[in-house]
Amino acid sequence: MRIALIDSGFGLLAAAAAVRRLRPDADLVLSWDPDGAPWGPRPEEEITERALACAGAAASTEPDALIVACNTATVHALPTLRLAFEPAVPVIGTVPAIKPAAAAGVPVAVWATVATTHSAYQADLIRRFAPDVPVHRVACPGLADAVDSGDPSRLRAAIDTAVRATPDEAKHVVLGCTHYELIAPQITAAFPSPPQLFSSANALASQTLRRIDEQPAPDASPTGTLTIFQSGRQTDLPPTAQRYWNALLPSPVS
Repeated sequence: MRIALIDSGFGLLAAAAAVRRLRPDADLVLSWDPDGAPWGPRPEEEITERALACAGAAASTEPDALIVACNTATVHALPTLRLAFEPAVPVIGTVPAIKPAAAAGVPVAVWATVATTHSAYQADLIRRFAPDVPVHRVACPGLADAVDSGDPSRLRAAIDTAVRATPDEAKHVVLGCTHYELIAPQITAAFPSPPQLFSSANALASQTLRRIDEQPAPDASPTGTLTIFQSGRQTDLPPTAQRYWNALLPSPVS
């Protein structure tokens, strides 16, 4: 079984690790776009173009499924990606965890890129899943970029800016960009009174297995491999990405 994931940057690592935990025997293809990252500030047409290019590189390995492990790309490029690759390859998009975050009825903040924050897609999710809950949309410019850089000072500054923009009443915070899941401990630590964080990687991994009629097998032999594409170029896992991967999976198979 081979599962491909695309994103602008390292955010796909969270979903990839979730798949790896469910199926250690799955071969993973990770395709991201350092030449064009971050996608969030780019026009919709360019986001779609770059997502298609990442998906095309991954599709050359003949995967069984393609995960769009990026909220921004899901918002702007998912229909085009499905037209390009389905039905031969199921394409699974990322849905911010607004529904579970709103279930308790407490105020929610949704952290996301600027593009996702102001999208009709996110507004529709809020209307559907949190109609009676106060939801604060918090744009986090620069945070995904800081995650890709791995620079601690940039990360602290971007996180602190997002924390200051988050109302005190928000008891649940939705990580509406897959990049943010990689720094969940730092986000929690930055709040004086830490909220509960909600992310999408585990649900995305489970949905992907369902789409290809596979079952979780966390005790399967850890034979899965990693294939890496950066802006269409096959390469090794960069050191910064390796550090995130090791934190997600203390004993990764690569």
